[in-house]
Amino acid sequence: MQNILIRGGRVIDPANGIDEVADVRIEEGKIAGIGKNLSAGDAKVIDAAGRVVAPGFIDMHCHLRDPGLEYKEDIVSGTRAAAHGGFTGVCCMPNTKPVNDSAAVTRYIIEKAQTQGSGVHVYPVGAISKGLEGVEMAEIGRMKQAGIVAISDDGRPVTNSNLFRLAMQYASHFGVFIMSHSEDKGLVGDGVMNEGFVSTKLGLPGITRAAEEVMIARDILVAEAEGKRVHLCHVSTKGGVQLVREAKARGVRVTAETTPHYIAATDAWVEGYDSRCRVNPPLREEADRLACIEGLVDGTLDCIATDHAPHHEDEKRCEFHLAASGISGFETAFCVSNSMLVKSGRMTLPRLIELMSTTPARLLGVQGGTLCVGAPADVVILDPDREVTVDASKFFSKGKNTPFDGKTYCGAVCATLADGRVIYEEA
Repeated sequence: MQNILIRGGRVIDPANGIDEVADVRIEEGKIAGIGKNLSAGDAKVIDAAGRVVAPGFIDMHCHLRDPGLEYKEDIVSGTRAAAHGGFTGVCCMPNTKPVNDSAAVTRYIIEKAQTQGSGVHVYPVGAISKGLEGVEMAEIGRMKQAGIVAISDDGRPVTNSNLFRLAMQYASHFGVFIMSHSEDKGLVGDGVMNEGFVSTKLGLPGITRAAEEVMIARDILVAEAEGKRVHLCHVSTKGGVQLVREAKARGVRVTAETTPHYIAATDAWVEGYDSRCRVNPPLREEADRLACIEGLVDGTLDCIATDHAPHHEDEKRCEFHLAASGISGFETAFCVSNSMLVKSGRMTLPRLIELMSTTPARLLGVQGGTLCVGAPADVVILDPDREVTVDASKFFSKGKNTPFDGKTYCGAVCATLADGRVIYEEA
């Protein structure tokens, strides 16, 4: 393994309060030192002058579609896309074919990532229920032994509250936690976008915010009653943010994420029936977008996840109500988040790095999120001031489905290193 010296970058490590221009030396895949004018010796030198050197991003919520849906994405293409986006670790959800509800599927994902992936660390999330059917609990203990980091029926809600409660109790014995897809399907009905002025104008059936908020409240109340931990996926509404804020004030063990598309886009983007904007939960209104930003700023929302959901072109280039829900998010996460949060003056760059790296690592209990000497060298090199125009045709992901295509944001990923090996470097 080649030693590397990253020279002259602005080193930001929120975990250790580091924010200074320095060199980072990597030896045998680990951080060997941070300081000024370090000797290169036999190391490969990467010039980071004018750039930022930070812990690699960790995505708590993505869909790699493998096994069974490889026409949308697979572990090879998905981890390449993640590396292009600056991610050194990703958590893949279990809604595959077959569902990741057994140790066998968990092992398949881990082994394929290790042998065929780009080098990005892949952390499988196991199913709460067998087949995601919400009836019988999956083999949580065996999946934990095989390598899952959490459980979720993401893509579907666990509507049976007692099953949800029992799974929460059972999971805690194995050191894993629930990542909840908070959605009341009865309230969703045949809705395809946020219920409001735009849905009325376009003549599309709407989805009330209550469909998300009712289940967020249920999830919080069960966690509070049991004294257990729950993580809320893709929070998108003002009311949802407030529910989390109030629960945290009461001491409930709840954490929550939002995504770049909920802090950057609104239901107004659906104008013209743009099916690239169909996502679940749906894009909300401006007040919701601002509430999600405020939640990140004040710590109500703990991290930014992508909910990377790639689809085949045929599943998105169709009538809005027939289109699959999801946005391909790995390769736009940093530029969109940096533009909406840092360049807008809402927060500092170290705080954004904390939201995308340090905190996810801590919540998951996985490697990364720090540049401590001796830590695995999972590193991203960024140019936060460079303008980039999103070109979905150049994505490494098979999924080109993004409403950000053609739009210009600020922030480029220059290189990504995992365990001291360069897994992405811009041409």
